[in-house]
Amino acid sequence: MAVSLDDTGLAQYALRVGQQQLPLNPLLGKTLTLQFTGRILCCHCGKPTKKSYAQGHCFVCMQKLASCDMCIMKPETCHFSQGTCREPQWGLEHCFVPHFVYLANTSGIKVGITRHTQLPTRWLDQGATQGMPLFRVNSRYLSGLIEITLAQLIADKTNWQAMLKGDNDALDLAAEAASLLPQIHDRLHELDSAKQFMIEPLTAATTHIHYPVLQYPTKVNSLNFDKTATVTGTLQGIKGQYLLFDTGVINIRKFTGYEVAVHC
Repeated sequence: MAVSLDDTGLAQYALRVGQQQLPLNPLLGKTLTLQFTGRILCCHCGKPTKKSYAQGHCFVCMQKLASCDMCIMKPETCHFSQGTCREPQWGLEHCFVPHFVYLANTSGIKVGITRHTQLPTRWLDQGATQGMPLFRVNSRYLSGLIEITLAQLIADKTNWQAMLKGDNDALDLAAEAASLLPQIHDRLHELDSAKQFMIEPLTAATTHIHYPVLQYPTKVNSLNFDKTATVTGTLQGIKGQYLLFDTGVINIRKFTGYEVAVHC
C-alpha cells in the first residue's frame, strides 16, 4: 500500500491493483471488499509459494536474501565486517548509506531508524502523528547502536492496537530530545570517537501527520486472509499500513504477495 504526505499534512493512500494504483482516500465511508484468491506469489522471485515468509517472500528467498536477514530487524547485529553478509553488494548499497535516527509519536514516544530516503514514509508506515530526526549517521549499523542506546530510555516499538484507537496527544519532540540526549552523551561520544563512524546531530522541525479516518475502532478486531478469504465492510479509515473497516482492521503489508481481488 503506497502512501505519501500531501501539502496539508494528510496521508494519501493508494492500493496497487494490477499495474495501476487505486486511490483509497476517496473510498472512505464506502463499502470495500478484498477477496483473497488463494494464490501467494513471492514478492522477489515471483514464484508461487504456499506460505509467505518475511512479508511476502518464499522460503528460498527468505533464506538467501540480505534484506530478509535478522540484522535488518536488529541492525546492531550487522555481521558485514565478519564477511558473512548474504549479499555484500546489496549491503554496501543499502546499509552503508546515510541513515536517520528519529523520534516519533505513534502509540507514544518511540525511537526508530530509517534510510535517508525514507522520511516521512517511515513515519507514515508506522502510523506516527509526529516525527523528528535526531541524527544523520553513515551506516545502518551505527544507527542501530544509537537506537538500542535510546531504547533503554524510551520505547522502540509501536503498540499497534493503541495506535489504531486514535491519535495521541501531541508531544514536544524537541523538548523530549533535549531531555534524552544528555543521558546518552557518553555513549555518543564513544561511538563518535571511532574512525569508521560519523554522527551528525540535527535540529530539524517536527513533522505533523494526519490520517484519513472517519472513525477509530473502540475495540481492535484483527482480520486475516489466512483465516477469512473475504474481508469486507465500510472503510472507516486508514492509518499506518492498516485499513480500518467497521468489521475490523487488516494490516495490508502483512499480506504482501497475496493475490487479492478488489471490489468497490
